[in-house]
Amino acid sequence: MAGSPIGPAPAPPLPISMVSLVPPDVFLMIRHNKTTIFTDAKESSTVYELKRIVEGILKRPPEEQRLYKEDQLLDDTKTLGDCGFTSQTARPQAPATVGLAFRISEDAFEPLRIDPFSSPPELPDVMKPQDSGSSANEQAVQ
Repeated sequence: MAGSPIGPAPAPPLPISMVSLVPPDVFLMIRHNKTTIFTDAKESSTVYELKRIVEGILKRPPEEQRLYKEDQLLDDTKTLGDCGFTSQTARPQAPATVGLAFRISEDAFEPLRIDPFSSPPELPDVMKPQDSGSSANEQAVQ
């Protein structure tokens, strides 16, 4: 009903070239001690905006947070892209790690500490692959 008396016709869909102007998402693991937050943001988001995401989850204001890439303190005014977090380096299947430290007193922050992930327990014998001939699973796949 283009040009109906109710109002103007709806805008046509954006061409593909216009859609690609939207900054891509970066996928991040924000790590503090044993806590890990998985989130995504736009490459054009600032470090401060990322701190606001953390605030929404952990209830600590941005002023009480420091974010790090490796051991480098990130500047609140820089974009994630400026800090090296891009859609190529921070993918859904391999998110980039951001370290998080909190203020512990009026003039001091805790040192950055990220605990390693725990190792899974050893598989029980019944779940280990069997070498004796072909199993039912192998026959089902063939």
